[in-house]
Amino acid sequence: MKPGYLLDSVILIDHLRGVGPASEWLDKLKEGEAVISVITRAEVLSGGTVDEALHARRLCDKFECLPLTGEDATVAAEMRRERHGKLPDALQAAAAKRRGLKLVTRDARGFDEKKDPFVVVPYRLA
Repeated sequence: MKPGYLLDSVILIDHLRGVGPASEWLDKLKEGEAVISVITRAEVLSGGTVDEALHARRLCDKFECLPLTGEDATVAAEMRRERHGKLPDALQAAAAKRRGLKLVTRDARGFDEKKDPFVVVPYRLA
């Protein structure tokens, strides 16, 4: 199956922390339907205890991990110049946009679904 989604780290972190809407959304995915980037992998694997890190690695290993390219960096720089957001967010957005993927995040502050139709916010936390 060709992937359609690039998962932002917050989705996987929420799932690991037991946030129901994140787990429910991930459970609906078919195998191969979503990928992660090297940014997501690094962010998810960098936190938690040793035991939590094992669970995080198993979760990340379920998804193909996309490398970033020089072109991703160029597009991210352009996006960041326009919006002044965080560099990891811009790199995620550039990677998704360039590959025709939907970026799945709950970071409504960093991304605007109206301006960025490639962004999906599947749930929000109160």
